[in-house]
Amino acid sequence: MRPVLRSYLPAIVFLLLGGFLGVLFSFVNSLLGPKRRERAATSEPYESGMPSEVKTGFRFGISFYMIAMLFLLFDIEIIFLFPIAVQLREFGTFAMVETAVFITLLAVAFVYVWRRGALSWR
Repeated sequence: MRPVLRSYLPAIVFLLLGGFLGVLFSFVNSLLGPKRRERAATSEPYESGMPSEVKTGFRFGISFYMIAMLFLLFDIEIIFLFPIAVQLREFGTFAMVETAVFITLLAVAFVYVWRRGALSWR
């Protein structure tokens, strides 16, 4: 067996085992699980011991989605900094300069979004 394939073998076995268990549990659930709902009350939302009063036509405002997307954007950008922080000595000065430029651009984007009012809840 090739050395490269041998290093990926545990990951491949793990993925195959996880996929097999997922299919197996879905199959067992379809065999043993309930086929239909017994009462209409089981299909209604229920939270914290009280019936929910949320209307079905309730819609979130665009500011909720803007803040969520900006959070994901900036959160994912920060994830890119972790490998550089771990291996900074091996990457050298070039990586440090590129990281500084990246953080500067990220800060400029954050200030721009902040000044445009995308972070204010309306």
